Amino acid sequence: MAKISFKGNSINTQGDLPQVGSKAPDFKLTAGDLSEKTLSDFAGKKVILNIFPSIDTGTCAASVRTFNVEAAGLSNTVVLCISKDLPFAQGRFCAAEGIDNVITLSEYKDSNFSDAYQLKIVDGPLAGLLSRSVVVIDENGVVTFTEQVAETTEEPNYKQALAAL
Repeated sequence: MAKISFKGNSINTQGDLPQVGSKAPDFKLTAGDLSEKTLSDFAGKKVILNIFPSIDTGTCAASVRTFNVEAAGLSNTVVLCISKDLPFAQGRFCAAEGIDNVITLSEYKDSNFSDAYQLKIVDGPLAGLLSRSVVVIDENGVVTFTEQVAETTEEPNYKQALAAL
């Protein structure tokens, strides 16, 4: 288990993120049109996984906005914003905010993604949601950067994540 915190109180995730240098686990998530997306759908591209508890919180929304701006100028790179929110809520947020440089994906159907990446929160008030994390994967499917944000209410280190591309 990884130890993180929420508003200063200790909580745990089911395990640890994949190691830098390891092959990124494949996954199945649901897109806004309810189609299934997998990591293999983005083969040959650099991938940033921006993972968070819920798009309906200020910090989570800020991460989507920031990566949307940063992704605009990146070549051969896709940003996947992943939460357990329903695809309809994710789509409504992106439409209202004018966000179109990231892809939102949902884990509402099963825990395939969080099991593969070991980032489901297992206790405390956010139990069952995804821990705020960033995973960067190169065009060969190898993990080049991971960050599991120690305090869930804080934003990830965008500069380090982007530097790993």
